[in-house]
Amino acid sequence: MKVPLLDLKAQYRPIRAEILAALEAVCDEQAFILGARVADLETDIQGYVGASHAVGVASGTDAILLALMAVGVGPGDEVVTVPYTFFATAGSISRLGAKPVFVDIKPDTYNLDPALLESAVTPKTKAVMPVHLYGQCAEMEPILAVADRRKIPVIEDAAQAIGAARRGRPAGTLGQAGCFSFFPSKNLGGFGDGGMVTTNDQALADRVRMLRVHGSRVKYVHEVIGMNSRLDALQAAVLRIKLTHLEEWTKGRQRNAARYDSLFKDAGLLDRVTLPAVTAENRHVYNQYVVRVPRRDQLRAFLQEQGVGTEIYYPVPLHLQVCYKDLGYREGSFPQSERAARETLALPIFAELTADQQAYVVERIKKFFAS
Repeated sequence: MKVPLLDLKAQYRPIRAEILAALEAVCDEQAFILGARVADLETDIQGYVGASHAVGVASGTDAILLALMAVGVGPGDEVVTVPYTFFATAGSISRLGAKPVFVDIKPDTYNLDPALLESAVTPKTKAVMPVHLYGQCAEMEPILAVADRRKIPVIEDAAQAIGAARRGRPAGTLGQAGCFSFFPSKNLGGFGDGGMVTTNDQALADRVRMLRVHGSRVKYVHEVIGMNSRLDALQAAVLRIKLTHLEEWTKGRQRNAARYDSLFKDAGLLDRVTLPAVTAENRHVYNQYVVRVPRRDQLRAFLQEQGVGTEIYYPVPLHLQVCYKDLGYREGSFPQSERAARETLALPIFAELTADQQAYVVERIKKFFAS
């Protein structure tokens, strides 16, 4: 049996006619940059996330970059975040001439450990950026408490977490701004790059809108140096259609996660496979279903031979990346992040995954450990 890590064709087939009609309409209009279709998507995302403002941008990375720019992060500043995440989280900080200051993650959720945050904040700290990794919100209450005491904005890296929530509050509305990615593999993915910044702060939203068009509110008049980061109408047209199916797909991912949990338990593998931990306060949307296993690399090679797709998110934590050698971190600086990088493996979890495919995945994992 073949079980891909992600099957976008299976998602596309039922909505193909809708998508093609929307794309054809944009082509007939010949209006491709921002415009009414992007504005309509922004309104839709505001309603879905529950934010007062949503600003479409060119990518999830740009969403982070623009949010940081909007709160004033610049050369010499520090931004506290985690080393166990996609590179864009820290890379965006560095692009502004600021310094990423890392704190370790919790071993169960893989999100920022709030107990370590206070000691990482200095007079140079300009923002805190927790990551809602794999589709589950970070433990925001103590993070916000530290930030509020220090009067530091919190920027949510919610690239993997659209639809997630903590204590009923959606990701993207917990801090001063939320940053979403519409990369094709995300739960809400476009036909290329795209992103969104959400906020309840009118001034911050206005500043992001200005920054995304070269720092201009009036054509050819530039108040600040911004960048070119405009969401295009083709992506907005695709995303508006997909957004109407997102809750259905999220429920499918949650159903598949629950089925995996049962299958691993029934297979007697809970002593070998650590399942994703979901805190009671959180709604997990399972952008990834990530397990922790011994002999991770050998298991992954075996599953590949058996036709099962997997991925490692992320094999090298950011503090050990060559480009961050000058930060002075070394192996052992963040043991939980390093352990996660050695032991975690993402299994197929997409909504269209069948029960038979999941049973095959678990059966193959059981065979590996039996051998």
